[in-house]
Amino acid sequence: MTREQPSAPAGQLVETVIAPPVIAAVAAHAAAKVPGVARLEPGLRGLAGSLTRIARQRIKGLEPAPTEGVRAFVEHDPPDVRVEIDLSVSGLDQAAATAQAVQRAVSRAVTEATGLVPSAVSVTVLDIEIRGGLL
Repeated sequence: MTREQPSAPAGQLVETVIAPPVIAAVAAHAAAKVPGVARLEPGLRGLAGSLTRIARQRIKGLEPAPTEGVRAFVEHDPPDVRVEIDLSVSGLDQAAATAQAVQRAVSRAVTEATGLVPSAVSVTVLDIEIRGGLL
């Protein structure tokens, strides 16, 4: 995703490119901090993509930001950002309420960090952690 910089010198066009892994890392960080989120879940599709991205970044000598369980999609024409998150929630919190809190937190964090407003933040609850024999 790109956006023009308003402070560009006269006659020059400066463009900032924000790659999907950056958006995914911002979203993962925000989602993990929401009360009731036990952990992000990479799933098979996310795990394969994550391993490829991590390998590429390590070859380049970069330390990858964690994005497991998060996928970001960026369209350029028209501009659109969508985020998908797979996670496990605590059995002590209501799953739907936690998922809604994640949607709000991720949307806010991505907008604040990038200036881009996600058109959709989809949250899939893959597991509910029940601890201490609450069954």
